[in-house]
This record gives sequence, structure tokens and C-alpha cells, in this order.
Amino acid sequence: MIVRRLALAVPLFLVACSSSAQQASRAQIGTDVVATVGGTPITLSEVDDKALQQPAGTFGNMKLSMALYEARRAAIEDIVGDKLLAVEAKARGITTAALTDQEIGAKIAAVTDADVLEWYKANPGRVQGAPIDQVRAPIRSLLTQERTQTVYQTYVDQLKAKTPVRVMLEPPREKVAVAGSPARGPAGAPIELVEFSDFQCPFCLRAYPTVNQVMSTYGDKIRLVYRHYPLPSHPNARPAAEASQCAAEQGQFWQYYERLFADQTKLSDAELKQSAAALGMDATRFNACVDSHKYKDRVEKDILEGNEAGVSGTPAFFINGRMLTGAQPFDAFKHIIDEELELKKK
Repeated sequence: MIVRRLALAVPLFLVACSSSAQQASRAQIGTDVVATVGGTPITLSEVDDKALQQPAGTFGNMKLSMALYEARRAAIEDIVGDKLLAVEAKARGITTAALTDQEIGAKIAAVTDADVLEWYKANPGRVQGAPIDQVRAPIRSLLTQERTQTVYQTYVDQLKAKTPVRVMLEPPREKVAVAGSPARGPAGAPIELVEFSDFQCPFCLRAYPTVNQVMSTYGDKIRLVYRHYPLPSHPNARPAAEASQCAAEQGQFWQYYERLFADQTKLSDAELKQSAAALGMDATRFNACVDSHKYKDRVEKDILEGNEAGVSGTPAFFINGRMLTGAQPFDAFKHIIDEELELKKK
């Protein structure tokens, strides 16, 4: 059997530090068509027969509405894949199992001991100091799943080019306030990306270049809004958040943001002030702002509103209200953004 998605809840492979209003649409019901493959419809009932069998733990701390959407969306991708494989197998005059073996199974490279060791050495933080013998099996499993998923998805994408696929499942959207928050990009951009982040979080640092890639890729089609979510486990995160608002007061939030993420080891009180001086800010004004904790309530407001939106760790993103959590790869952002841009055309 082909394994189509990587497990989401494996402690070994963490992606997050823990701790735009949209018009509401009609709730979809069982008989609604939520996807089509060529002229073949897929109903919500058919999707839920598969989606609701997934364990709740797979979706971590997601809100129920988002977890249900993710389960349904994953089920749609499975059903679509099955139907595309069946159509292609029939066209070739062979069984689906034979087609799967030929086009997917036979093309998955075996994971060697050297592959496991290379991954282990390259990802010390993700194994959390565990000895190689303790994590060899889960690493091998992860690499096998990744390779299987890549081969499977590549082939299914080829089949989609031959048979049109359309997904109409409505995603849940959170209403996240953005007024007064640091932002860059056109105010009227079709994509609003709200980021809840923590200047001391290693996963926020991992997401930092990805966010920059997203912004450079989509240009004036996207607006980034930054909101604070300093975690209690990061003692320098809240002072850094407050200091960044003091920088915003002098029109240099984004310059300060870049500097803080350039070196997360320099977040002491003295270093926060040195960074402001290095950027040419009014040091007296900045230092007074920091020392008085002028923006303490502002940062607390961001945290509370993040909690209300379902944020429980960092980084957390909302793309036109659609939640994406953790240090996700560029393709995860691209998938949602491209869908949103297509919806804007309709």
C-alpha cells in the first residue's frame, strides 16, 4: 500500500515552538459536491467516510474546525488520487495495483543506513540528543514516507494534467484583527498573511527566510502583518517584542525585526538597546520606551487575540484567515496562496 502523507504528530520531528475578515459561506452538507475528477463528483459524505477515521491526535492543538478541514482535505486528496489511478489503469488495460507498482512502488529508492546517518547528523535538534540506535527506525520510516510521498505526488500531478481536478471544499477562516500592527505590502493586496511570532523561538527563525521568500515571490499581491506571541519559555522574547514596538514608534520596526532575527543570541536588555542605536534611532527616546515597558499591554493584547484565534505555539500564520502552523516549507504557503488567488478570480 502506498503511504500518501507523513504523520503529523511525531515528537521527533517538531516544527513549532509550543506553550482579514472573510464573508461567511453556507455550511456544506453531505450531499454537496466538494471535488470533481473530470466529470466524476465527490460528495462531502464520501469524503467524511474517510476523513473521520483519522485520529484526533494527528492534528495536535488545532481548533476542531481546522482539524476537520485538514482531515477532509487529506481525504479528498486520497480519493482524487484513487480515482485518477483507476482512470489511468483502465485506459492502459491493467489493474490499479499493477499501475501503482509500475509507476510508484518501483520508483521509490530504498533508504540505506548511510541515508539514515546523514539525516541524523544534519538534524541534531530534531532528534533532541537521542542516540542513533534509538531513532534509527523512526528516521528510516520518515525518509521512506517522504520518498513515497514524493513519487506518489509527482505521478498524481502528472495524471491531473490529463484529467481536470477541481476542489470546492470551503476552508474555515479566522477573523484576525490587524489594525495598528506592523505591516508591509499594499493595503489592498489580495493576500493578507498574518504572522504570530516570537523573536527567541528557533522555529520562527527557521520560518524567517521562508516568509521572505513568500514576500519576494508574490510581490504586491501580498501584505504581511506581524503580531507578537512571545512564549513564557523564552525569557527574552517579551522584552524583544516590546522593544520592537519601540522601534516601530520611530518608523523602524522592519529594520529592527531583521536585526533581531539575524542573531537570536543578542536579546538581552543592553543588546536590544545597542541594536536600536546601531540602526540610528534616537537612543534616549528608545531606551525610555523600553525601560518604561510602554508597549507591555500592546504585546499582551496580541497574545490574548492570538489565543482566541487558536494560536498555541509559534510561528503561526493566517493566510486570508486560513491557519498554517509551524515552520512550514515554502510549498505549504504557496499551496494556500495560489488557491486564494484563484478564488479571487471567480
